[in-house]
Amino acid sequence: MSEQLKLFRSKRAQNSTPEPFGGNRGLVRGFVVQRHAARRLHYDLRLEWGGSLHSWAVPKGPSLNPTEKRLAVRVEDHPLEYAHFEGVIPPGNYGAGTVIVWDIGSWRPLDDPERGVKKGKLVFELFGYKLKGRWALVRIRESQKDWLLIKEKDGYVDKKVVLSDRSIFSGLENRDLQKKNSRQRKDSTLPKLPKASGKWVPPMLAATHPTAFDQPGWIHELKYDGYRVEALAGGGRTELFTRNGNSILKLFPEIHVALKHFPSQVLLDGELVVLDRESHPAFNLLQSRFALKKEREISLASVANPATLFCFDLLELEGRDLRGLPLHRRRKLLSGVLADLGPIRFSPEFKSGVELFASARAMRLEGIVSKKADSLYLSGRSDLWRKIRCDRTADFAVLGYTQPKRGRSGFGSLLLGALSAKKWVYAGRVGTGFNDKQLGDLRKRLDRLRVESPVTSIEKETFDSIQWVKPQIVVEVRYKQWKKHLRQASFLRLRTDKKAKDCQTQEKSESLEVPEIEAARVEISHPEKIFWPKEKYTKLDLVKYYESVWPWLGVYLRDRPLMLTRFPDGIEGKSFYQKDAPAFVPDWIRLERVWSEHSQRELKFFVCDSLESLRYIINMGTIPLHMWASRAGSLEKPDWSILDLDPKGAPFKNVVRIAREIHSLCDELDLPNYVKTSGGTGLHILIPLGRQLTHDQSRTLAELLAGIVVRRLPEIATTVRSPAKRQGKVYLDYLQNGWGKTIAAPLCVRPHPGAPVSMPLEWREVNGRLKVGLFTIRTALRRLKRVGDPLAPVLEGHPDLPAALKALHRMI
Repeated sequence: MSEQLKLFRSKRAQNSTPEPFGGNRGLVRGFVVQRHAARRLHYDLRLEWGGSLHSWAVPKGPSLNPTEKRLAVRVEDHPLEYAHFEGVIPPGNYGAGTVIVWDIGSWRPLDDPERGVKKGKLVFELFGYKLKGRWALVRIRESQKDWLLIKEKDGYVDKKVVLSDRSIFSGLENRDLQKKNSRQRKDSTLPKLPKASGKWVPPMLAATHPTAFDQPGWIHELKYDGYRVEALAGGGRTELFTRNGNSILKLFPEIHVALKHFPSQVLLDGELVVLDRESHPAFNLLQSRFALKKEREISLASVANPATLFCFDLLELEGRDLRGLPLHRRRKLLSGVLADLGPIRFSPEFKSGVELFASARAMRLEGIVSKKADSLYLSGRSDLWRKIRCDRTADFAVLGYTQPKRGRSGFGSLLLGALSAKKWVYAGRVGTGFNDKQLGDLRKRLDRLRVESPVTSIEKETFDSIQWVKPQIVVEVRYKQWKKHLRQASFLRLRTDKKAKDCQTQEKSESLEVPEIEAARVEISHPEKIFWPKEKYTKLDLVKYYESVWPWLGVYLRDRPLMLTRFPDGIEGKSFYQKDAPAFVPDWIRLERVWSEHSQRELKFFVCDSLESLRYIINMGTIPLHMWASRAGSLEKPDWSILDLDPKGAPFKNVVRIAREIHSLCDELDLPNYVKTSGGTGLHILIPLGRQLTHDQSRTLAELLAGIVVRRLPEIATTVRSPAKRQGKVYLDYLQNGWGKTIAAPLCVRPHPGAPVSMPLEWREVNGRLKVGLFTIRTALRRLKRVGDPLAPVLEGHPDLPAALKALHRMI
C-alpha cells in the first residue's frame, strides 16, 4: 500500500464511515469529480494512475471558462473504489457530510503524469458527462499542495454555462441524500395498481411504418442504435436484461453502479448504447463490449467506451405495476426518477414526428419511434408504437453461405431468409460490409451449424459451392429494395440480441412503402467557369471527363474513403483539402465514419460508389481524388503497397530507370507489380497485397524494397525525405503507406497546366519514350478504349507474401 493510501486510512475509522477503504477494484484509467458538502462545500477531482486516485480539492469547482483559474489543493490519494462512492459520512468522522458523484469518465494525460506532477504542470483531456476537453493543473510557485485547475482553450470552452449540481448516478443533490427518496414522486391521483413482479417483462415492440407523421395524441422519440434492455433497481436488487430476458449486468459495470445508487425501486425500459466522441450511438463499440470475457477488460471498456441507457418507459415503481397506465402518465413518472446526465437518462419526446425525422436523417441517426400517448404497455408487437427508419434495414436469419473467391477470407456471401406463415422464405444474399475479422469469426460460427440440405428452396438463383446451415444466426442488413430478393444489400451487424424466429417477412411489405432515397441528378453549378486558363478548360469539361472514365475509375473508388482537394476557382485560385464531409451533404451521398486520433473525433469521409456521387464531388470544385489503400469494412488491411517515385527536379529518365529496377526486383521476388503515372512528374509502383498485411507491415515492405533499390542505384536514388538533402536524386517515398495515407486515384485529374491525369501503364511503356504530361483529359479516354486498364489486376492480386518476404530477407 502506498504512503498516500496509508494516510487516507489513518484519517478515517473504518467501522464508523461507509466510505470504501481500498482493494484493487474500481475505476481504471478514469477520473471522477465528487461534490462534497462537508464543513465547506467543495469538489474533489480524482485522476486514476498507478493504482490509486490522485486527488485535488477544488473549493469553487471546475469552470469551463479559461479565464477562471480555480484553486485546487492536493490531498491524499484515495482508493480506486472511492470513485463510485455516494453517500453520507456521519458526524464526528473526517469529512463528515454528503458526497455525490458529480461527474465521471475517462481521462488521458498528454504527458507522463508522474513527470507532470514533479514539474508542476499536468495537462490532460477529460471525457466525462459534464467535463470534456483539455485541462491543466498548474502548481502555484513555492507551494507543494496549492495548484490551479484551468480549462484550456478548445471546442468545449463555455463561459456562460451553469453545470448541474446533481449526481450523474442518482440524480440527487447533496441536500437530498439524507432523504434518499426525494426524487420519488408519489402521485395521489394514481388508481390502485397491481403489485409488481420485480422480474423481466416481455417488451412492447414497435411495428414498422413507412413515413413520419404528425397526428394529435401521438408523441415521437429518437430511435437509438443499440440493444433493447430492461433495468431493475431498488429493494437491494439490480439487474439488466436483454429483450429476451438474459442477464448482461456483469458486462456493464457502469450501469450496475448507477442502478445501485437509484433511490427508487424501478423497472426501466430503454435502449442501451455506446456514444462516440460526437455523442452519436456507435453500435460497433457497443457490440465489442458483448465480446469481452475478462473482468479487467470489461472494467477498462466501461471507462474507455461507457454505455448509456436511454430510458423511454417505466414499467414498475415502488412495488407497483404501471403497465396499465397510459404512456403519458408512465413517462411523467419516469422523468421524475431519472438523472439529467449520466449512464442512465431520460429519452425526451417531441411533438412533431415529421420535424424529428428530418433532424434524425440530417444527423444520420437510425430513425424515430412514434407512440400513441394513451397506449397501455402491451407485450409483443403493436401498431400503437411505430418505428420509422431513416435507412431501409431489416433482420434476417442466415440460411447458408457461398465459398470465398479471389483471396477473400471466410465466405463469399450469406444467403438470407425470413419467416412467412412459419415457413422460411429466401430473401436474397449479402456479400459486402464485412471486415476481415467478421468474415473469419462468422465462418467459424457458421461451420458449427452446417447441414446437408436447405430449409427452403431457392428459385432462379445459382451459386457455386453453397454450404447450408441451421437458421440460428441473425444479421441486420441495409438494402435499397426488397421485392422478391434484396437489392444492393450490405451487412450492418450481427444481432446477438435477437432470435431467428424474430425475422418475419412483415418487414418486407412494410419496407416497400418507404420512399427510396434516390440519387438526384446533380445540377452543375457555373459549368462555364474556367478551371485551366491557358487551355480554356471549364468546370463542365472536367465533369464530362470524369463521367467518361467512370466505368474504369469506379472500380477503384468504391468502398474507399476519399480526401478531396477543392479548387472552387480553378487551378490558379485558392485550394483546400477536405476529409470531413460538411453537414449539408445530401442523404444519398455515402459517408464513412473513421476515428481520427489527430482530431480526437470521428471524421465523415466521402465514399464514391456511383456516378452521381462523383458528379456531386466534382461539382464542389474537386479536381484530384486521393483515395485510401484500404476499403470500408476492412480499413486496417490495405489492398496494395506503393512506392512513389518523386524526382523534385531530377531527370525523368532517372525515374524511369528506378521504376524498371523496382520492376526487376519484384520479379525476382515473384511479387506482381503495376505502374501508373502520378499525373505530376513521377511514377507510382503498386504491389497487390490481397489484404494480407497491416498498414505498418505494408510500409515496412515498401521500405525494404526501397532500401535495396537505393543500394543498387545509389547515384540516382535516395530515401532521404528532405528535398534540400537529396542531392538531385529521385526520392523513393515508402511513407505513402500507412493508416489514413492516400494516393492520387488512377485516372484522376491533377491541378497542373494541361490537365494531366494519373494514367495506368503497361511495363513495356516505361522506357525512354515516356513523357511527363503525355496523358490528359483530352487523350485519356481514347487510350482507355484502345488498351484498357493495365492496373486493374492490383485489386485482385493475392501474392505469396511469406515466400516473397523470405526471399527478400535473403537479399538483405
